[in-house]
Order: sequence, then C-alpha cells, then structure tokens
Amino acid sequence: MKSFLWSLLYCGSLLLSDVRATYHLSAGDPHLLAAQSHAQSRHNGRPPFRTLNPAKTDSQCRSRPLDLVFIIDSSRSVRPVEFEKVKIFLADMVDTLDVGTEATRVAVVNYASTVKIEFLLKDYGNKPNMKKAISRIEPLAAGTMTGLAIKTAMNEAFTEQSGARPRSRNISKVGIIVTDGRPQDQVEEVSAAARASGIEIYAVGVDRADMRSLQLMASIPLEDHVFYVETYGVIEKLTSKFRETLCGLDPCAMGNDCQHICVNSNASYYCQCRDGFILNADKKTCSLKQVKVEVVEDPCKCEARLVFQKKTQAAIEQLTAKHILPVVSDGTHFLIEHLENMVGRA
Repeated sequence: MKSFLWSLLYCGSLLLSDVRATYHLSAGDPHLLAAQSHAQSRHNGRPPFRTLNPAKTDSQCRSRPLDLVFIIDSSRSVRPVEFEKVKIFLADMVDTLDVGTEATRVAVVNYASTVKIEFLLKDYGNKPNMKKAISRIEPLAAGTMTGLAIKTAMNEAFTEQSGARPRSRNISKVGIIVTDGRPQDQVEEVSAAARASGIEIYAVGVDRADMRSLQLMASIPLEDHVFYVETYGVIEKLTSKFRETLCGLDPCAMGNDCQHICVNSNASYYCQCRDGFILNADKKTCSLKQVKVEVVEDPCKCEARLVFQKKTQAAIEQLTAKHILPVVSDGTHFLIEHLENMVGRA
C-alpha cells in the first residue's frame, strides 16, 4: 500500500508541474505583463508633432488625394508672356502634388469669352504627360466669363464621367481660379452652387483683379481661400503657399493613439495589433490573446491516476484560495505530506 501511495505521489508531482504551468499561462504573471506593457509604450509612443516646412523635400510631405481643377483666365488682358507664367505656375503645382489615379487627379479649364476644357481628371495619371498637356495650352483672347467657367467646371469637369471620384470615397474636390480682371458675368450664385455641391474654391487675383469678385467666388474662411499677387511675374510664389495648404502630412506621423501599429487610410488612420494580440473595443489598445489550455486525460485511462488528477486539481484550487501556493511550490515535503493526508482521507 505504501509503495502504491508513493507511486501515486510521483505521478502527482509530474501532474502538478503540468497543471501549475497551465495555471500560470491562463492567469498570466502580473509582473511580466507590466514589463511588457512598459516596453510596448516605450517603443510605440507617439512621435513628436511636426509642422510643415515648404522648403523641405516632397519625401516629407505628400498632398492629400484631391480632384483638382484649375480654372484659368486667358482673356485679352493677359498678355502672351504673362500666360506663359500661368502655365509655369500650373506645372510647378503639378510637381508639388502627389499625382496619380489613386492620388491627386488634375484637370484644366481655360476661359475667356468662351470656355474650353483643356483636359479632364481622367486624362493623365502621371506628371510628365500632364505637364506636356499644360505646355500646349493656348490663350482664348477676348472676354472674361468667369461665371460661365465655374459653371462648366462644376457641370462637366467635376463629374464622375470626367474622372471625379464618387462622393462615397470622400475625396476632396478643389477648384483654383486664376484671373486678372473683373468678371463680365455673374459669379455669386454659380459660385455658391459650386460650393454647395462640395467644391472648395480658391480664388487667385493678379494685378487688376477685382477683390470683391474674388471674395464672392471663394470658400470660407476667405483669408485662407483668397490670394493676390501684383503681377504674373511673381505668381510662382504662390506655389509654396498652395503646397502648405494642399499638402498633408502622414496622419500617423502627425500623432496617433494606436498602441501597436498605425495604418494610413487616405487623410485618416486606423489601428492594428501585432501577432498574438487582439484590438480592444476602443479600437486603439491591444490585449494578449487568451490561450485556453485543457488537461488531456491519460490515454491509458489509468483509473487511479484519473482519480488522483481530479483530487490534485481540487487541492491546488484550495491552496490557491488560501494564498499558500507559493509555499507549496518550494516545500516538497510539505506538498507530499499534504497529498498523503488528502489521499488518506479519501
């Protein structure tokens, strides 16, 4: 009987180590988890907030995806050499933008007394071809039908058939008007309609441009959407201003609440977790995946061992409840005596 009891105790000691390993795996070591949490916060802290510096290279700044339409005045008051300056401004703007079918799409509407769409949003998906198309634009001469140009842009250039993205994509629609004169038609109502349709309008006045008309056309706040330069010779200075306005920093780099991984999503971001973790309900923090470990019964179906297994598990639960499990783990004789008494009572 004594030898049988000691055999049971030997089997029990092996089972005890397995069960204790299971217990710690499911409950987790609080000190270890605290250390892991500290390491995660240290390695995944927020980067410092960065402000945009227009003098930096494009690698540090990319334009947010846009459907962008330039509406340019080529009336008689714009001399040929000045119109060339406008085309240089457009080409410089294209260089600044992150052009592509899934990034910023660009169209150009040319106007005087008539309106001509030089190319549509869907026509060019790369900068070289777009700049070649800009270089081929010719002035239209007489008249300044700015209202008609805005209406044409709204009804023809900003449509899905012309390459604008669907409203569901939440891609910003931006119109930039460049003019040096006073409109010969009404601009207030058509501009309001364009803005109401979701088009953000910037108005650039040159030389003799009428400031009141610029304000009627532009989106609010006016101080962010109305620009003025004295001559076409300095219009290229607006490139850096529009770069600052239209260029968007990586939203993850600007600061985020993700504990592990930040993923860009257009002008926003969402959080992900590393392998072995799951995203919490707050969609920002991560928790360790819970691993459920079950004790597998001995294939030999040894009845005595199965009985002892159940009793050992019950004993561990009692010891844990009494907060004496750490003493048991370091006191072998105490453990054996404990198990002998329990088995004896059984």
